[in-house]
Amino acid sequence: MSAFLLIHGAGDVGWSWHLVGAELRARGHEVFAPDLPGGDETQGFADYADAVVTEVGELHDLVVVGHSMGAFTAPILAERLSADVLVLLAGMIPSPGESPDEWWTRTGCGDAVAAAAERDGGLTGNEDPFVSFYHDVPRELAEEAMSKERAHPSSAAMAAPWPLAEWPRVSTKYIVCTEDRFFPPEFLRALALERLGVVADDITGSHCVPLSRPVELAVMLEGYAAEARSGRE
Repeated sequence: MSAFLLIHGAGDVGWSWHLVGAELRARGHEVFAPDLPGGDETQGFADYADAVVTEVGELHDLVVVGHSMGAFTAPILAERLSADVLVLLAGMIPSPGESPDEWWTRTGCGDAVAAAAERDGGLTGNEDPFVSFYHDVPRELAEEAMSKERAHPSSAAMAAPWPLAEWPRVSTKYIVCTEDRFFPPEFLRALALERLGVVADDITGSHCVPLSRPVELAVMLEGYAAEARSGRE
């Protein structure tokens, strides 16, 4: 049995992981999907990590997963909690000292989105979230997800340098969503290789695969946990 700590992205809540969490629990694992603090414009990513550590306590055989902007918080937690594996799902890989506000320009994300939009007729980066985020999520489920949107992260977190001095020394995996219309898949593959030296794994689906492909995603996460356990034996 492993413990999975699932970290949501910007504007989201832990509920976004509820289908993946149910699948992992059915397979005998512990699952924690906390709501990161929201509504306080003074808090940053270290504060979010503090809140999660206080909530979950000590965990063993731990896999930390960060979705999208959750990749700014997940590495801090992986280091603080001595995780066995860190998994980034369509994650915004930060460099030490880089703020989220800087990330978009420094990585060339905007140019990548524009190029993808030109190729696919404006699907990538579309202002309609049902087109850009939830295009493979059942409509009712997508509407429920949108009803839970809130102010997270804070403006302070967006502007502040990422607090880690280096990437945590933990086995890191990266998952690209092959039908992602928010972060183009080829952009994320290149970013994972450049910043982490990691060849990304693929999962079929949109940016929101925790809602559209929960079983497939749970299987991948369980596989990473099993690989870590076998490496210790």
